[in-house]
Amino acid sequence: MTDPRQCEMYIDGRFGNGGETEWLDVMNPGTEQIIARAPDARAPVVDAAVAAAKEAWQTWRWTNPFERSQLLHAIGDKVTLAERLIATAITEEMGKPLGEARGEAKKLAKAFHYYAEEAVRVFGSTIPNEDDGFISIVEKEPVGVVGAIAPWNYPVELIGWKLAAALAAGCTIVVKPSEYTPSSAQGLFRCLDEAGLPPGVANLVMGARETGRLLVGHPDIDKVAFTGSQAAGEDIYRTVRGITPLSLELGGSCPLIVTGNADIERAVAGTLRRAFRNAGQICISINRAYVHESVYGRFVDQLASGARSLVVADGLLRENADVGPMTTRAGVAKVERHVADARERGAQILCGGGRPDGATRGLYYAPTVIADCTPGMLVMHEETFGPVIGVAQYRSLDDAIAEANGTPSGLAAYAYTENIKESFTLSKRLDFGNVSINHVDAGIMNAPYGGRKQSGTGYEHGHEGMESYLHLKHVRLRHGA
Repeated sequence: MTDPRQCEMYIDGRFGNGGETEWLDVMNPGTEQIIARAPDARAPVVDAAVAAAKEAWQTWRWTNPFERSQLLHAIGDKVTLAERLIATAITEEMGKPLGEARGEAKKLAKAFHYYAEEAVRVFGSTIPNEDDGFISIVEKEPVGVVGAIAPWNYPVELIGWKLAAALAAGCTIVVKPSEYTPSSAQGLFRCLDEAGLPPGVANLVMGARETGRLLVGHPDIDKVAFTGSQAAGEDIYRTVRGITPLSLELGGSCPLIVTGNADIERAVAGTLRRAFRNAGQICISINRAYVHESVYGRFVDQLASGARSLVVADGLLRENADVGPMTTRAGVAKVERHVADARERGAQILCGGGRPDGATRGLYYAPTVIADCTPGMLVMHEETFGPVIGVAQYRSLDDAIAEANGTPSGLAAYAYTENIKESFTLSKRLDFGNVSINHVDAGIMNAPYGGRKQSGTGYEHGHEGMESYLHLKHVRLRHGA
Protein backbone atom coordinates (compact mmCIF):
# COMPACT_ATOMS: atom_id res chain seq x y z
CA MET A 1 0.00 0.00 0.00
CA THR A 2 1.40 3.43 -1.00
CA ASP A 3 1.31 6.48 1.23
CA PRO A 4 -1.67 8.80 0.70
CA ARG A 5 -0.98 11.54 -1.82
CA GLN A 6 -1.12 15.16 -0.65
CA CYS A 7 -3.53 17.49 -2.37
CA GLU A 8 -2.65 21.10 -3.13
CA MET A 9 -4.74 24.23 -3.28
CA TYR A 10 -4.38 26.84 -6.04
CA ILE A 11 -4.18 30.49 -5.01
CA ASP A 12 -3.08 33.42 -7.14
CA GLY A 13 -1.69 31.15 -9.83
CA ARG A 14 0.36 28.87 -7.56
CA PHE A 15 -0.20 25.38 -6.16
CA GLY A 16 0.61 24.70 -2.52
CA ASN A 17 -0.85 23.78 0.87
CA GLY A 18 -1.07 27.36 2.09
CA GLY A 19 1.03 26.53 5.13
CA GLU A 20 -1.86 24.62 6.69
CA THR A 21 -1.04 22.09 9.38
CA GLU A 22 -4.53 20.59 9.67
CA TRP A 23 -5.27 17.84 7.18
CA LEU A 24 -8.32 15.82 6.16
CA ASP A 25 -8.18 12.15 5.18
CA VAL A 26 -9.77 11.15 1.88
CA MET A 27 -11.14 7.61 1.63
CA ASN A 28 -11.71 5.38 -1.37
CA PRO A 29 -15.27 4.14 -0.68
CA GLY A 30 -14.70 0.98 -2.70
CA THR A 31 -11.86 -0.21 -0.47
CA GLU A 32 -12.29 2.00 2.63
CA GLN A 33 -8.58 2.83 2.45
CA ILE A 34 -7.17 6.33 2.89
CA ILE A 35 -5.81 7.40 -0.48
CA ALA A 36 -5.19 11.14 -0.09
CA ARG A 37 -4.85 13.97 2.41
CA ALA A 38 -6.13 17.49 1.82
CA PRO A 39 -5.46 20.73 3.71
CA ASP A 40 -8.28 22.02 5.91
CA ALA A 41 -8.00 25.71 5.13
CA ARG A 42 -8.56 28.33 7.79
CA ALA A 43 -9.17 32.08 7.65
CA PRO A 44 -5.70 33.22 6.46
CA VAL A 45 -5.85 30.93 3.41
CA VAL A 46 -9.44 31.90 2.55
CA ASP A 47 -8.51 35.56 2.98
CA ALA A 48 -5.55 35.14 0.62
CA ALA A 49 -7.66 33.42 -2.02
CA VAL A 50 -10.40 36.06 -1.89
CA ALA A 51 -7.82 38.85 -1.96
CA ALA A 52 -6.21 37.32 -5.06
CA ALA A 53 -9.61 37.08 -6.76
CA LYS A 54 -10.47 40.66 -5.82
CA GLU A 55 -7.19 41.96 -7.22
CA ALA A 56 -7.51 39.94 -10.43
CA TRP A 57 -11.06 41.18 -10.98
CA GLN A 58 -9.77 44.71 -11.55
CA THR A 59 -8.20 43.40 -14.76
CA TRP A 60 -10.34 40.39 -15.69
CA ARG A 61 -13.57 42.40 -15.72
CA TRP A 62 -12.15 44.56 -18.52
CA THR A 63 -10.57 41.71 -20.48
CA ASN A 64 -12.01 41.57 -23.98
CA PRO A 65 -14.75 38.92 -24.02
CA PHE A 66 -13.25 37.35 -27.13
CA GLU A 67 -10.02 36.84 -25.18
CA ARG A 68 -11.97 35.31 -22.30
CA SER A 69 -13.67 33.06 -24.83
CA GLN A 70 -10.34 31.82 -26.19
CA LEU A 71 -9.12 31.00 -22.68
CA LEU A 72 -12.29 29.06 -21.88
CA HIS A 73 -11.95 27.05 -25.09
CA ALA A 74 -8.32 26.33 -24.14
CA ILE A 75 -9.41 25.09 -20.70
CA GLY A 76 -11.98 22.81 -22.33
CA ASP A 77 -9.27 21.37 -24.58
CA LYS A 78 -6.99 20.75 -21.58
CA VAL A 79 -9.82 18.99 -19.74
CA THR A 80 -10.30 16.70 -22.72
CA LEU A 81 -6.61 15.79 -22.69
CA ALA A 82 -6.77 15.11 -18.94
CA GLU A 83 -10.06 13.22 -19.10
CA ARG A 84 -8.84 9.87 -17.83
CA LEU A 85 -6.71 11.35 -15.05
CA ILE A 86 -9.63 13.45 -13.79
CA ALA A 87 -12.04 10.52 -14.11
CA THR A 88 -9.74 8.19 -12.19
CA ALA A 89 -9.56 10.69 -9.33
CA ILE A 90 -13.37 10.90 -9.30
CA THR A 91 -13.76 7.13 -9.11
CA GLU A 92 -11.10 6.73 -6.45
CA GLU A 93 -12.62 9.36 -4.19
CA MET A 94 -16.40 9.03 -4.60
CA GLY A 95 -16.90 5.64 -6.22
CA LYS A 96 -18.82 6.06 -9.46
CA PRO A 97 -17.65 3.60 -12.15
CA LEU A 98 -14.87 4.89 -14.34
CA GLY A 99 -17.09 4.86 -17.42
CA GLU A 100 -19.50 7.25 -15.71
CA ALA A 101 -16.63 9.36 -14.41
CA ARG A 102 -15.23 9.76 -17.92
CA GLY A 103 -18.69 10.87 -19.03
CA GLU A 104 -18.62 13.52 -16.30
CA ALA A 105 -15.23 14.76 -17.48
CA LYS A 106 -16.57 15.00 -21.05
CA LYS A 107 -19.49 17.12 -19.85
CA LEU A 108 -17.07 19.31 -17.91
CA ALA A 109 -15.17 20.06 -21.12
CA LYS A 110 -18.48 20.76 -22.87
CA ALA A 111 -19.39 23.34 -20.20
CA PHE A 112 -16.21 25.31 -20.87
CA HIS A 113 -16.74 25.24 -24.63
CA TYR A 114 -20.39 26.27 -24.25
CA TYR A 115 -19.66 29.24 -21.99
CA ALA A 116 -16.70 30.21 -24.17
CA GLU A 117 -19.30 30.95 -26.85
CA GLU A 118 -21.67 32.65 -24.39
CA ALA A 119 -18.88 35.00 -23.27
CA VAL A 120 -19.27 37.00 -26.50
CA ARG A 121 -23.07 37.09 -26.26
CA VAL A 122 -23.54 39.46 -23.33
CA PHE A 123 -26.00 41.83 -24.95
CA GLY A 124 -27.48 45.00 -23.51
CA SER A 125 -30.30 47.10 -24.91
CA THR A 126 -31.37 50.65 -25.75
CA ILE A 127 -34.64 52.07 -24.48
CA PRO A 128 -36.53 54.99 -26.04
CA ASN A 129 -37.16 58.08 -23.93
CA GLU A 130 -40.22 60.31 -24.11
CA ASP A 131 -37.93 63.38 -24.13
CA ASP A 132 -36.03 64.17 -27.31
CA GLY A 133 -32.26 64.30 -27.04
CA PHE A 134 -31.96 61.42 -24.54
CA ILE A 135 -31.13 57.76 -24.87
CA SER A 136 -31.17 55.01 -22.24
CA ILE A 137 -28.61 52.24 -22.49
CA VAL A 138 -28.85 49.08 -20.38
CA GLU A 139 -25.49 47.39 -19.92
CA LYS A 140 -24.59 44.12 -18.22
CA GLU A 141 -21.53 43.95 -15.99
CA PRO A 142 -19.91 41.17 -13.92
CA VAL A 143 -20.99 41.08 -10.27
CA GLY A 144 -17.45 40.70 -8.91
CA VAL A 145 -15.84 37.97 -6.79
CA VAL A 146 -17.75 34.69 -6.56
CA GLY A 147 -17.55 32.13 -3.77
CA ALA A 148 -18.51 28.70 -5.11
CA ILE A 149 -19.04 25.47 -3.19
CA ALA A 150 -19.59 22.16 -4.98
CA PRO A 151 -20.64 18.72 -3.69
CA TRP A 152 -18.98 15.34 -4.03
CA ASN A 153 -21.52 13.49 -6.20
CA TYR A 154 -20.47 15.27 -9.43
CA PRO A 155 -17.25 16.76 -8.12
CA VAL A 156 -15.94 18.44 -11.28
CA GLU A 157 -19.04 18.91 -13.44
CA LEU A 158 -20.80 20.96 -10.76
CA ILE A 159 -17.68 23.07 -10.29
CA GLY A 160 -17.53 23.54 -14.04
CA TRP A 161 -21.07 24.93 -14.32
CA LYS A 162 -20.19 27.70 -11.87
CA LEU A 163 -16.59 28.27 -12.91
CA ALA A 164 -17.16 28.45 -16.66
CA ALA A 165 -20.21 30.71 -16.42
CA ALA A 166 -18.57 33.05 -13.90
CA LEU A 167 -15.37 33.42 -15.95
CA ALA A 168 -17.36 33.98 -19.14
CA ALA A 169 -19.27 36.79 -17.45
CA GLY A 170 -16.06 38.49 -16.33
CA CYS A 171 -16.18 37.47 -12.67
CA THR A 172 -13.33 36.01 -10.67
CA ILE A 173 -13.92 33.08 -8.35
CA VAL A 174 -12.83 31.10 -5.31
CA VAL A 175 -13.93 27.45 -5.39
CA LYS A 176 -14.22 25.04 -2.48
CA PRO A 177 -14.79 21.42 -3.51
CA SER A 178 -16.16 18.79 -1.15
CA GLU A 179 -13.68 17.49 1.39
CA TYR A 180 -14.49 14.01 0.03
CA THR A 181 -13.30 14.80 -3.52
CA PRO A 182 -10.36 17.25 -3.54
CA SER A 183 -8.12 15.44 -6.05
CA SER A 184 -10.43 15.74 -9.04
CA ALA A 185 -10.85 19.46 -8.35
CA GLN A 186 -7.07 19.82 -8.23
CA GLY A 187 -6.89 18.04 -11.59
CA LEU A 188 -9.35 20.54 -13.05
CA PHE A 189 -7.33 23.50 -11.77
CA ARG A 190 -4.18 22.06 -13.32
CA CYS A 191 -6.03 22.39 -16.63
CA LEU A 192 -6.76 26.05 -15.87
CA ASP A 193 -3.10 26.64 -15.04
CA GLU A 194 -1.86 24.90 -18.19
CA ALA A 195 -4.30 26.89 -20.33
CA GLY A 196 -2.71 30.13 -19.12
CA LEU A 197 -5.52 31.61 -17.04
CA PRO A 198 -4.14 34.75 -15.37
CA PRO A 199 -3.22 34.44 -11.67
CA GLY A 200 -6.01 35.11 -9.22
CA VAL A 201 -8.86 34.79 -11.71
CA ALA A 202 -9.76 31.33 -10.37
CA ASN A 203 -8.63 30.01 -6.99
CA LEU A 204 -9.07 26.66 -5.23
CA VAL A 205 -9.27 26.27 -1.46
CA MET A 206 -9.83 22.95 0.31
CA GLY A 207 -11.43 22.13 3.62
CA ALA A 208 -14.55 21.02 5.41
CA ARG A 209 -17.61 22.88 6.67
CA GLU A 210 -15.79 25.68 8.49
CA THR A 211 -13.80 26.54 5.36
CA GLY A 212 -17.05 26.86 3.45
CA ARG A 213 -18.52 29.12 6.12
CA LEU A 214 -15.45 31.34 5.99
CA LEU A 215 -15.76 31.61 2.22
CA VAL A 216 -19.48 32.38 1.88
CA GLY A 217 -19.37 34.76 4.84
CA HIS A 218 -16.31 36.68 3.62
CA PRO A 219 -16.97 40.44 3.32
CA ASP A 220 -15.32 40.63 -0.12
CA ILE A 221 -17.47 37.92 -1.70
CA ASP A 222 -20.00 39.52 -4.07
CA LYS A 223 -21.99 36.39 -4.96
CA VAL A 224 -22.35 32.84 -3.65
CA ALA A 225 -23.03 29.80 -5.85
CA PHE A 226 -23.75 26.53 -4.05
CA THR A 227 -24.92 23.01 -4.81
CA GLY A 228 -25.67 20.69 -1.91
CA SER A 229 -28.22 19.70 0.70
CA GLN A 230 -31.19 21.77 1.79
CA ALA A 231 -29.79 21.96 5.32
CA ALA A 232 -26.49 23.33 4.05
CA GLY A 233 -28.32 25.81 1.83
CA GLU A 234 -30.26 27.12 4.82
CA ASP A 235 -26.97 27.44 6.71
CA ILE A 236 -25.55 29.53 3.87
CA TYR A 237 -28.57 31.86 4.03
CA ARG A 238 -27.70 32.49 7.65
CA THR A 239 -23.97 32.89 6.98
CA VAL A 240 -23.71 35.30 4.04
CA ARG A 241 -23.02 38.93 4.88
CA GLY A 242 -25.46 41.66 3.98
CA ILE A 243 -27.39 41.38 0.74
CA THR A 244 -25.23 38.85 -1.08
CA PRO A 245 -26.78 37.34 -4.24
CA LEU A 246 -27.23 33.58 -4.03
CA SER A 247 -27.60 30.72 -6.50
CA LEU A 248 -28.62 27.57 -4.62
CA GLU A 249 -29.31 24.13 -6.08
CA LEU A 250 -30.44 22.01 -3.16
CA GLY A 251 -31.68 18.74 -4.58
CA GLY A 252 -34.92 17.06 -3.67
CA SER A 253 -37.05 13.97 -3.49
CA CYS A 254 -37.81 13.60 -7.20
CA PRO A 255 -41.00 11.77 -8.27
CA LEU A 256 -41.92 9.63 -11.27
CA ILE A 257 -45.47 9.13 -12.56
CA VAL A 258 -46.22 6.17 -14.82
CA THR A 259 -49.71 6.33 -16.31
CA GLY A 260 -51.84 3.51 -17.68
CA ASN A 261 -50.91 4.73 -21.17
CA ALA A 262 -47.16 4.45 -20.66
CA ASP A 263 -44.71 2.34 -22.63
CA ILE A 264 -43.79 0.15 -19.66
CA GLU A 265 -40.54 -1.20 -21.09
CA ARG A 266 -39.33 2.32 -21.80
CA ALA A 267 -40.46 3.49 -18.37
CA VAL A 268 -38.61 0.65 -16.63
CA ALA A 269 -35.43 1.28 -18.60
CA GLY A 270 -35.51 4.98 -17.76
CA THR A 271 -36.21 4.29 -14.10
CA LEU A 272 -33.30 1.88 -13.81
CA ARG A 273 -31.03 4.56 -15.23
CA ARG A 274 -32.23 7.49 -13.16
CA ALA A 275 -32.86 5.67 -9.86
CA PHE A 276 -29.59 3.74 -9.69
CA ARG A 277 -27.00 5.64 -11.74
CA ASN A 278 -24.22 6.99 -9.51
CA ALA A 279 -25.68 4.72 -6.80
CA GLY A 280 -28.70 7.01 -6.65
CA GLN A 281 -26.52 9.87 -5.42
CA ILE A 282 -27.88 12.46 -7.82
CA CYS A 283 -29.95 15.55 -7.04
CA ILE A 284 -32.35 14.55 -9.83
CA SER A 285 -32.44 10.83 -9.02
CA ILE A 286 -35.89 9.22 -9.05
CA ASN A 287 -36.63 8.69 -5.37
CA ARG A 288 -40.32 7.69 -5.50
CA ALA A 289 -42.65 6.39 -8.20
CA TYR A 290 -46.44 6.53 -8.58
CA VAL A 291 -47.76 3.92 -11.02
CA HIS A 292 -51.31 3.49 -12.27
CA GLU A 293 -53.01 0.43 -10.84
CA SER A 294 -53.61 -1.06 -14.30
CA VAL A 295 -49.86 -1.39 -15.00
CA TYR A 296 -48.50 -1.48 -11.47
CA GLY A 297 -47.78 -5.22 -11.32
CA ARG A 298 -45.95 -5.27 -14.65
CA PHE A 299 -43.90 -2.23 -13.74
CA VAL A 300 -42.67 -3.36 -10.33
CA ASP A 301 -41.92 -6.90 -11.52
CA GLN A 302 -39.84 -5.66 -14.46
CA LEU A 303 -38.16 -2.98 -12.37
CA ALA A 304 -37.13 -5.47 -9.68
CA SER A 305 -35.87 -7.91 -12.30
CA GLY A 306 -33.82 -5.19 -13.95
CA ALA A 307 -32.41 -3.97 -10.64
CA ARG A 308 -31.28 -7.49 -9.74
CA SER A 309 -29.32 -7.68 -13.00
CA LEU A 310 -27.35 -4.49 -12.41
CA VAL A 311 -23.63 -5.06 -11.86
CA VAL A 312 -22.41 -3.64 -8.54
CA ALA A 313 -18.61 -3.44 -8.44
CA ASP A 314 -15.50 -1.36 -7.88
CA GLY A 315 -15.55 1.13 -10.75
CA LEU A 316 -11.77 1.00 -11.18
CA LEU A 317 -11.73 -2.76 -11.56
CA ARG A 318 -14.88 -2.88 -13.72
CA GLU A 319 -14.94 0.33 -15.69
CA ASN A 320 -18.44 -0.25 -17.07
CA ALA A 321 -20.11 -1.48 -13.87
CA ASP A 322 -23.66 -0.22 -13.41
CA VAL A 323 -23.34 0.77 -9.75
CA GLY A 324 -20.30 1.53 -7.61
CA PRO A 325 -20.07 2.04 -3.87
CA MET A 326 -21.80 4.86 -2.05
CA THR A 327 -19.49 7.70 -1.08
CA THR A 328 -20.02 8.19 2.64
CA ARG A 329 -20.86 6.07 5.66
CA ALA A 330 -23.50 8.63 6.62
CA GLY A 331 -25.14 8.07 3.25
CA VAL A 332 -25.27 4.31 3.79
CA ALA A 333 -26.77 4.85 7.23
CA LYS A 334 -29.53 7.02 5.78
CA VAL A 335 -30.35 4.41 3.14
CA GLU A 336 -30.52 1.72 5.82
CA ARG A 337 -32.86 3.91 7.88
CA HIS A 338 -35.21 4.52 4.95
CA VAL A 339 -35.35 0.84 4.00
CA ALA A 340 -35.92 -0.26 7.61
CA ASP A 341 -38.71 2.30 7.98
CA ALA A 342 -40.46 1.05 4.85
CA ARG A 343 -40.12 -2.58 5.95
CA GLU A 344 -41.53 -1.81 9.40
CA ARG A 345 -44.50 0.01 7.86
CA GLY A 346 -45.45 -2.98 5.70
CA ALA A 347 -43.79 -2.34 2.35
CA GLN A 348 -42.35 -5.19 0.27
CA ILE A 349 -38.60 -5.21 -0.43
CA LEU A 350 -38.61 -6.79 -3.89
CA CYS A 351 -34.83 -6.76 -4.30
CA GLY A 352 -31.81 -5.42 -2.51
CA GLY A 353 -32.34 -4.13 0.99
CA GLY A 354 -28.75 -4.65 2.13
CA ARG A 355 -25.18 -5.22 1.04
CA PRO A 356 -24.70 -7.11 -2.23
CA ASP A 357 -23.91 -10.80 -1.93
CA GLY A 358 -20.20 -11.38 -1.47
CA ALA A 359 -19.32 -7.79 -0.55
CA THR A 360 -16.89 -7.90 2.37
CA ARG A 361 -15.55 -4.36 2.23
CA GLY A 362 -16.48 -1.03 0.70
CA LEU A 363 -19.61 1.10 1.04
CA TYR A 364 -21.72 -0.96 -1.33
CA TYR A 365 -25.51 -1.18 -1.17
CA ALA A 366 -27.56 -3.37 -3.50
CA PRO A 367 -30.05 -1.65 -5.85
CA THR A 368 -33.32 -1.77 -3.92
CA VAL A 369 -36.93 -1.67 -5.12
CA ILE A 370 -39.59 -1.15 -2.45
CA ALA A 371 -43.19 -1.88 -3.46
CA ASP A 372 -46.57 -1.05 -1.88
CA CYS A 373 -45.29 2.16 -0.33
CA THR A 374 -47.50 4.64 1.51
CA PRO A 375 -47.08 8.43 1.86
CA GLY A 376 -45.85 8.27 5.45
CA MET A 377 -42.79 6.20 4.62
CA LEU A 378 -39.52 8.14 4.63
CA VAL A 379 -38.62 6.97 1.16
CA MET A 380 -41.77 8.66 -0.19
CA HIS A 381 -41.15 12.13 1.21
CA GLU A 382 -37.44 12.46 2.12
CA GLU A 383 -34.52 12.45 -0.29
CA THR A 384 -32.87 9.04 0.16
CA PHE A 385 -29.82 9.84 -1.99
CA GLY A 386 -28.92 6.20 -2.49
CA PRO A 387 -29.73 3.21 -4.75
CA VAL A 388 -33.31 2.88 -3.49
CA ILE A 389 -36.70 3.61 -5.04
CA GLY A 390 -40.11 3.45 -3.40
CA VAL A 391 -43.13 2.59 -5.56
CA ALA A 392 -46.84 3.19 -4.87
CA GLN A 393 -49.89 2.63 -7.03
CA TYR A 394 -52.56 5.22 -7.81
CA ARG A 395 -56.07 5.28 -9.26
CA SER A 396 -56.57 8.85 -10.54
CA LEU A 397 -54.00 11.11 -12.20
CA ASP A 398 -55.07 13.97 -9.94
CA ASP A 399 -54.07 11.88 -6.91
CA ALA A 400 -50.69 11.03 -8.43
CA ILE A 401 -49.93 14.66 -9.22
CA ALA A 402 -50.95 15.72 -5.72
CA GLU A 403 -48.61 13.12 -4.19
CA ALA A 404 -45.78 14.10 -6.53
CA ASN A 405 -46.18 17.78 -5.59
CA GLY A 406 -46.66 17.00 -1.92
CA THR A 407 -43.11 17.50 -0.64
CA PRO A 408 -41.18 20.74 -0.09
CA SER A 409 -38.85 19.86 -2.97
CA GLY A 410 -39.22 21.06 -6.54
CA LEU A 411 -36.13 20.25 -8.59
CA ALA A 412 -37.14 17.59 -11.13
CA ALA A 413 -40.07 15.31 -11.91
CA TYR A 414 -40.52 12.54 -14.47
CA ALA A 415 -43.47 10.96 -16.21
CA TYR A 416 -44.17 8.30 -18.79
CA THR A 417 -47.29 8.35 -20.95
CA GLU A 418 -48.08 7.89 -24.64
CA ASN A 419 -51.23 10.03 -24.27
CA ILE A 420 -50.71 13.61 -25.52
CA LYS A 421 -53.34 15.11 -23.19
CA GLU A 422 -51.73 13.44 -20.19
CA SER A 423 -48.32 14.72 -21.33
CA PHE A 424 -49.48 18.34 -21.29
CA THR A 425 -51.46 17.90 -18.08
CA LEU A 426 -48.37 16.55 -16.34
CA SER A 427 -46.01 19.17 -17.75
CA LYS A 428 -48.29 21.99 -16.63
CA ARG A 429 -49.29 20.72 -13.20
CA LEU A 430 -46.06 19.24 -11.86
CA ASP A 431 -44.58 22.02 -9.73
CA PHE A 432 -40.91 21.47 -10.49
CA GLY A 433 -38.18 23.44 -12.20
CA ASN A 434 -37.50 20.55 -14.59
CA VAL A 435 -40.08 18.10 -15.96
CA SER A 436 -39.08 15.20 -18.22
CA ILE A 437 -41.75 13.32 -20.17
CA ASN A 438 -40.89 9.88 -21.61
CA HIS A 439 -37.18 10.20 -20.80
CA VAL A 440 -35.01 10.82 -17.73
CA ASP A 441 -32.41 13.40 -18.82
CA ALA A 442 -33.77 16.49 -17.10
CA GLY A 443 -30.92 18.87 -17.92
CA ILE A 444 -29.15 19.94 -21.11
CA MET A 445 -26.32 22.47 -21.28
CA ASN A 446 -28.14 25.09 -23.35
CA ALA A 447 -31.36 25.23 -21.31
CA PRO A 448 -31.84 26.65 -17.79
CA TYR A 449 -31.63 24.23 -14.88
CA GLY A 450 -32.89 25.09 -11.40
CA GLY A 451 -35.38 24.23 -8.70
CA ARG A 452 -38.44 25.61 -6.96
CA LYS A 453 -39.66 25.68 -3.37
CA GLN A 454 -37.00 24.23 -1.04
CA SER A 455 -34.91 22.97 -3.95
CA GLY A 456 -33.20 26.30 -4.39
CA THR A 457 -33.12 29.56 -6.25
CA GLY A 458 -31.37 30.69 -9.42
CA TYR A 459 -30.31 28.80 -12.52
CA GLU A 460 -27.34 27.03 -14.02
CA HIS A 461 -26.90 25.90 -17.64
CA GLY A 462 -27.95 27.96 -20.62
CA HIS A 463 -27.54 31.67 -21.10
CA GLU A 464 -29.50 32.04 -17.86
CA GLY A 465 -26.65 30.32 -16.02
CA MET A 466 -24.32 33.16 -17.01
CA GLU A 467 -26.91 35.88 -16.38
CA SER A 468 -26.75 35.16 -12.65
CA TYR A 469 -23.13 36.39 -12.68
CA LEU A 470 -24.11 39.69 -14.30
CA HIS A 471 -25.98 42.73 -13.07
CA LEU A 472 -27.54 45.64 -14.91
CA LYS A 473 -26.54 49.26 -15.27
CA HIS A 474 -28.90 51.89 -16.73
CA VAL A 475 -27.03 54.71 -18.45
CA ARG A 476 -29.27 57.67 -19.40
CA LEU A 477 -27.43 59.96 -21.75
CA ARG A 478 -28.44 63.42 -22.90
CA HIS A 479 -26.90 63.87 -26.32
CA GLY A 480 -29.01 66.74 -27.59
CA ALA A 481 -29.59 65.41 -31.09
